Amino acid sequence: MEKRIINPWKWQDQRSYVQAVEAKNVESTLYVSGQTAISAEGISSDEDMKSQLILALQNLEQVISEAGFECSGIVRLNIYTTSTAELWPHFEIFQNWVAKYDVKPALTMLEVTSLFETLKVELEATVVK
Repeated sequence: MEKRIINPWKWQDQRSYVQAVEAKNVESTLYVSGQTAISAEGISSDEDMKSQLILALQNLEQVISEAGFECSGIVRLNIYTTSTAELWPHFEIFQNWVAKYDVKPALTMLEVTSLFETLKVELEATVVK
């Protein structure tokens, strides 16, 4: 599989995403449902945004790994949050995770009215290999 990053500008480099990703010679594509801060027992977290972001990233990583893919293969990532104001102070956690796995996704972040039960952040990904 080949990935080509398209960045007409430089400003997005500090925000841990790219403007577009072209994937060629893809063996397989994985479409990951929104991953949130839900425990292995199916219990939604009622903790703060930081804790929920960490667990959502762990859950995303686990689904990708168990499917036989790698996080570095993420080409599209959507972030849904009930509060961008609450998420921004913890965005470094996301950026460190992206750097750890050399993820360079096309990214969209949306603030939504609500998520399931007490959840504050949800991560939806498209992964290729």
